[in-house]
Amino acid sequence: MDYKFNYGKLTMDYKFNYGTITFKTSYHFTARNEFSFKSIHFLQNFFISSFSERAKATFHVPLLLFYKPYGSPQPQVLKEALSKTLVPFYPMAGRLGCDENGRFQITCNAEGVLWIEAETSSVIDDLAGFTPCSQLQKLVPTLDCSGDSTSYPLFMAQLTSFRCGGVCLGVTTLHTLCDGTTVLHFINSWSEMARGLSQISMPPLIDRTLLRARVPPTPRFHHLEYNPPPSLLGPNNPTPSSVSVFKITQNQLNTLKAKSWEHGNKTNYSIYTILAAYIWRCATKARGLSYDQPTRLLMPTDGRPRLHPPLPSSYLGNVIFMASSIALSGNLQSEPFVNTLGRVHGALARMDNEYLRSAIDYLETLPDIKAARGKPETYQCPSLFINKWSRLPLHDADFGWGRPLYAGPANVVSEGKIFLLPSPTDDGSLSLVACLQTRHMKPFEEHLYQGLMSFDNKKARY
Repeated sequence: MDYKFNYGKLTMDYKFNYGTITFKTSYHFTARNEFSFKSIHFLQNFFISSFSERAKATFHVPLLLFYKPYGSPQPQVLKEALSKTLVPFYPMAGRLGCDENGRFQITCNAEGVLWIEAETSSVIDDLAGFTPCSQLQKLVPTLDCSGDSTSYPLFMAQLTSFRCGGVCLGVTTLHTLCDGTTVLHFINSWSEMARGLSQISMPPLIDRTLLRARVPPTPRFHHLEYNPPPSLLGPNNPTPSSVSVFKITQNQLNTLKAKSWEHGNKTNYSIYTILAAYIWRCATKARGLSYDQPTRLLMPTDGRPRLHPPLPSSYLGNVIFMASSIALSGNLQSEPFVNTLGRVHGALARMDNEYLRSAIDYLETLPDIKAARGKPETYQCPSLFINKWSRLPLHDADFGWGRPLYAGPANVVSEGKIFLLPSPTDDGSLSLVACLQTRHMKPFEEHLYQGLMSFDNKKARY
């Protein structure tokens, strides 16, 4: 089967701001020992709940991992390891299909994954900062999604060799099938096989019944997180957006933690709660929202540890639920920081087993699941989306080249989206990747760091 790529034929050179990318080869291959693989799983249907169907059928999540020069990249080793890893992770080699009712499902037909090898005349140092952008997106396979989505690979990988000897592994995975936890589980298992382990350390749990709606569906809560976003008061003219990366040091995190104890607060808030509340306030100020403007904060939340019984981190699927909080801009800008902390903490604390099961049931009752899918306006001003990747094992994927220099999104295209990334050196710092309107970016940076400076004399209490 042939695949169309946005960048054209694989044998052609592709312009890259930092040099030229030359695509050498591409393969479509499936699990090792394909005969036994097919005999067990061939044409098995992989149930997709309404909950997982929230993701658009063509939406793939791109991830980049950069490695410093360390000998030859040995693509044959990676390909062999990938084929072995696909045996326990067999749904990754399937295709998106539909059941008799037109509902999405994964058909485990062993059609395989896509592998691309490329080289570039640039060096990794040219990409100073690894700021996600359209240029970095070119290091990830990008399908032309104008055709039949049932023919697309669910997982694609591109190995790009740099002139300096460094490499970039760009991968993209269908979000309907799995979330970041599963993607990293798959990649880290793949890296174990590439290092010569006889088997992966943590096989995936594949049991789609665990996320089925109850019969009959019985939603018990009003799920505001799936409501349309608040409209922007006043003119809403299209404006350009840009992406910037801000580093927050361990000391700055400590001072934010100290700020959370003010006004007699005795609740030990998590660093994520503190950061989400602080960033929400900074973005609200930077955007210059009127005091009567409603603003909504969205926080993707892993449901595995919150469900009862809890699901293990090895569960293969998309288990991301959306926590949300809504407030007036004027309240966020004038209230004590601890009050904003309470808003965020309350939204996250609400995400218990009963609430999550209710969300699954609620989505099952919708006549059209598309109404619950995130659209660009879901995250745009005056809303904000803060995604915590800081707890994901982004830097554990050692394919024999050591830990990645950078691991994170290739690009952030939706205004209002913010990602929190861990430090590759484990120094306790975080990187904040923000996509905001270009006119709001400088004020956001000023509010972000001015606030941190004003906390410098405070000490964190744990």
